[in-house]
Amino acid sequence: MAEATQSQQRGIMMTDNALKHVLELREKQGTDLCLRVGVRGGGCSGMSYTMDFEDPKNIQESDEVFDYDSFKVVSDPKSMLYIYGLVLDYSDALIGGGFQFTNPNATQTCGCGTSFSA
Repeated sequence: MAEATQSQQRGIMMTDNALKHVLELREKQGTDLCLRVGVRGGGCSGMSYTMDFEDPKNIQESDEVFDYDSFKVVSDPKSMLYIYGLVLDYSDALIGGGFQFTNPNATQTCGCGTSFSA
């Protein structure tokens, strides 16, 4: 796994590859957006990761905000209970590529890599 970006040592960490890819995706959106990461019930193992761009105006006072060189990663407090310490990586491999989640709180993960149980 690539080394996590050093600007944040807790909460949600992003590798340089993940940050680069997210910034490229955001640029295609054409606006200044933040990335919201969270969890919801469902998926093969009971919980699924969620990830989407969001207008920074929607950041709530209770949200955890992690700053990566003026790019914000945001998560709600309930999701943070399950993903605190998460490392978000990105691979452009033909097989198994895409965003990859390494969650220290997961007791079981699905082969798809997007669902887990805690």
